Amino acid sequence: MVENSNPLNKYFRQPAIYVTLPSGSDYPPHVISPTATGELPVMPMTAKDEIKFKTPDALMNGQGVVDVIQSCIPQIKDAWQIKSYDVDTILIAIRIATYGETMDINFNVPGANEKASHTVNLPAILETIKSKKIINEIVLKDGLKILTRPLTYKDMTQTSLQTFQQQKIYSTVQTSDLSNEEKVKRFDESFKALTELNAKVLLKNISRITTPDGTEVTDSAQIKEFCDNANATLINELQDSLAKIRMQGAVEPLKLKANEEQIKKGAPANYEVPVTFDTANFFV
Repeated sequence: MVENSNPLNKYFRQPAIYVTLPSGSDYPPHVISPTATGELPVMPMTAKDEIKFKTPDALMNGQGVVDVIQSCIPQIKDAWQIKSYDVDTILIAIRIATYGETMDINFNVPGANEKASHTVNLPAILETIKSKKIINEIVLKDGLKILTRPLTYKDMTQTSLQTFQQQKIYSTVQTSDLSNEEKVKRFDESFKALTELNAKVLLKNISRITTPDGTEVTDSAQIKEFCDNANATLINELQDSLAKIRMQGAVEPLKLKANEEQIKKGAPANYEVPVTFDTANFFV
């Protein structure tokens, strides 16, 4: 190993915290290089990382987030393959390593037309996420057991991007000078695209289906045929269960109480505020 002779190397960034991922450490080495303890060292962002996080295109297609994750956690070799359960934990860890243990959330108080802020304790959020066991099996009412496959960050990004594109098309067509007939045609095309996207996400989320008599089905073509031909009630139950599964590892909304003045303005006594990690609140 060649020693770094740069006299400034003592000023180089070093790991600020160590974190374990909600889904565990069962990643292949080409995705995450394993450590002896299972904890991943997290370094602060560099100035280049901050710029990447502030570039809209890089954030939209996910490349900026991937680059920053791999920069701050060198053990992560391919951030595109990170499981959805682990993404929030990784972003919180990078935020702590770079700016400290608290973060201010700015929001509008519902019903009161009033802006407010709240300081969140990020290590406490990490502990809450860590305390909850990841569940990867669903049992439906008719006895079918579904072994789920977590979506990757790449899956999440592609889905969000395609949904955004279809919504943009819908909005553009709605305000265009096209004839009503042409608008209906475009709306139908957009609806079909979103339906196909939801079907693809559903299939990606299913690893195995076990019938009540113990027959296991892992063939993707057979699982697709099942999703295409099962009754709507069963598929809706499956979709709802998968939606809850996908929320594992995510930061729960803040539960806040309105003060008397806010209640007088029309705010509910209790309300929730989502905690998101974007350019609006990620930087101090």
